[in-house]
Amino acid sequence: MQTDALAPVSWRARPQSFVALMALYESNYVRLGWLAHDPAALADLAVSRVEGDCELRLRTIERARYTTTIELTYAPLSLPDLRVRVYHDARVAEAQGAGETTAERWARNMLLNKWLEYCVERGHRFP
Repeated sequence: MQTDALAPVSWRARPQSFVALMALYESNYVRLGWLAHDPAALADLAVSRVEGDCELRLRTIERARYTTTIELTYAPLSLPDLRVRVYHDARVAEAQGAGETTAERWARNMLLNKWLEYCVERGHRFP
């Protein structure tokens, strides 16, 4: 399993800075890879069921040459409900939303990052 926690870095970014945000996007990509080995190759709808947890649904809503856009949610709760754009060539994944400030992007992507880690810990995987 590829991990981001042990990756050596030669810099220390301030939380919520642009550099830290790009590192967070990279971490999102790694963690999404834990759930779905290749997001570009997923079916239009993928479902993960784990005993004792909600059903996790991943729906592909757009495929392009270098990107795939997905929606990730718990069913039947529909919460959280995140739209994620995966940039295959850059190997980053960004939770998208209406807010465009760095602070709003940071909060949204921290949620995605922690949720992906939680889902993997619960045993979720997509075929």
